[in-house]
Amino acid sequence: MGLLDRLSGLLGLKKKEVHVLCLGLDNSGKTTIINKLKPSNAQSQDIVPTIGFSIEKFKSSSLSFTVFDMSGQGRYRNLWEHYYKDGQAIIFVIDSSDRLRMVVAKEELDTLLNHPDIKHRRIPILFFANKMDLRDAVTSVKVSQLLCLENIKDKPWHI
Repeated sequence: MGLLDRLSGLLGLKKKEVHVLCLGLDNSGKTTIINKLKPSNAQSQDIVPTIGFSIEKFKSSSLSFTVFDMSGQGRYRNLWEHYYKDGQAIIFVIDSSDRLRMVVAKEELDTLLNHPDIKHRRIPILFFANKMDLRDAVTSVKVSQLLCLENIKDKPWHI
């Protein structure tokens, strides 16, 4: 489970129990990423799109994770804010091969960062530039530029 321990280190987490919000547009790969974080004996073989949200609980050697996998479909994105208050970390997943919807991802990120339950907290964010293996994918540097991540000064973040 070294990946989870590294993830907690990147996010700057010290607590034993962590509530993580996994957000991003639909089809960005949120559920697949969460599945890969789970112990191999708990991983699902079939990944289906998340409708609404799902909750996954698993442990690393030093942390207990509760991950809220939030649907990225447009009609469900307004539900994200109901979980902001209890979130202690965010994984924001971006489909780096979906250039057309990068603007939508930025709008959702801006809405997230300006929400009262997030804005004044130093909640760590891991930006996961997913699908880098696809031919049309942009680099993580380009994703960072397109999302204007350099403007995030009040939260620890990593891409």
